[in-house]
Amino acid sequence: MIAYAISDPFTLDFNNLEESLKRFSSKASMILYRDKSNPNYSINAKLFLQEARKYPFDKILLHGDVESATALKADGVHLRSDQFSLVPHAKDNNLFVIVSTHSLQEAKLAQNLGADMITISPIFSSPNKGEPIGLNILKEVCDDLSIPVIALGGITSQKEIDAVREQGAAGFASIRYFV
Repeated sequence: MIAYAISDPFTLDFNNLEESLKRFSSKASMILYRDKSNPNYSINAKLFLQEARKYPFDKILLHGDVESATALKADGVHLRSDQFSLVPHAKDNNLFVIVSTHSLQEAKLAQNLGADMITISPIFSSPNKGEPIGLNILKEVCDDLSIPVIALGGITSQKEIDAVREQGAAGFASIRYFV
């Protein structure tokens, strides 16, 4: 099962980047550098990629920035749910593309545009993410898509991981599980 770590400013310490990435790599097969409020995002992204490449992640992605992901030679990009139009551009740049989705309709759109994988969220209750969509919607999305579906939102323990696996998810993504 894919274990996709989503970093944020509280889980990734640039003063001790090596130790942070070592911790992530003990549980995660993929990792995303995400920091929505950092004016130095591209500088930190370069440092993140240099250090993360020392660990056995299957994929190392940047958040929402096709140009930086291309220039810095990241494996891919994770696009927000308001960035569907960037999927073809990212694919033209040979990036692995994950798109954040919140419904079956969005998931199908991402797949049709050429996304390699989607996240669907929030599955469970998660801080500041609204009402969870639940396991039934997750199952519907998994059944209807031919690309891997990654469950996201409120996954903090093996109990939630097992529950999303039972619905057909190819993996899970989390911030808090990897802390």
